[in-house]
Amino acid sequence: MTDYLVPGILLLTSVLALGKRENGYSVMLEGAGEGLKLIVSILPSLVLLLTAVHMLRASGAAEYLGKVLEPVFSFLGIPPECALLVLIRPISGSAALAVGTDLMAAHGVDSLVGRTAAVMLGSTETTFYTISVYFGAAGIRKTRYTLPAALFADFVGFLAASWTVRMFFPA
Repeated sequence: MTDYLVPGILLLTSVLALGKRENGYSVMLEGAGEGLKLIVSILPSLVLLLTAVHMLRASGAAEYLGKVLEPVFSFLGIPPECALLVLIRPISGSAALAVGTDLMAAHGVDSLVGRTAAVMLGSTETTFYTISVYFGAAGIRKTRYTLPAALFADFVGFLAASWTVRMFFPA
């Protein structure tokens, strides 16, 4: 069915353009041009963000930070093994997915750590990525209250994930 999605959208667009007596090809070209302008405006933020995440992981800084904050995470009820996931998730979804996969491979998917990682991945957002991409595309430069509110929501998501797993899936 998905093989017919793009041709179906193109056909529907052409039929609608004919119905409105517009040049469908020029309208689609204009939309494609706007899409390329959007990509060009977003690309620097994406490159910077992905480079920073890779540098954090490659240098060992993320792991070090995880070990330093391990007592705090233990106090909050978050398994210390998930510390790196908590630090990486607001920055990069792909890096967080890699960390979550590593955690599940090391501890098992049905372990406390594996289930906590899975719920954390599903209940939190890639905050910095989302803000840089969407705010960058909209031309918004000041995040003012958005960043603190989004990071607080992530924090609550991490805590809720850990507590939910402990409550409903006791070890």
